[in-house]
Amino acid sequence: MSLIAVEAAITIADPSTRQALIDSTAPVQKATRDDEPGCIVYCFAADPCQDDLIQVYELWESQEALAAHLVHPNYLTMREMLGAGGLTGAVSRKHRIDASAPVYNADHVPSASFD
Repeated sequence: MSLIAVEAAITIADPSTRQALIDSTAPVQKATRDDEPGCIVYCFAADPCQDDLIQVYELWESQEALAAHLVHPNYLTMREMLGAGGLTGAVSRKHRIDASAPVYNADHVPSASFD
């Protein structure tokens, strides 16, 4: 079984409202993490380099867990909240992950290898 990562970039019309929008979604982010089986990471955060951008990172234990999320009230609520926040664009992608390994080895040296 493969992990599933979701990454998205959401742009909003008024950058001055970005942080309030993210803050308003925090309870839904927490509920998703706490209440949805298979959710490992669910984070919507301000991009530090582009003031109208919200970065999304999700990690799910399986395709089935993501499928259940996509019909869960938390997902539907998040879509509604973000849609009301003045979105001007959104791009999202899902990725199947077939291997995982630490970035740093026992000697604290970073490696791109999966050995």
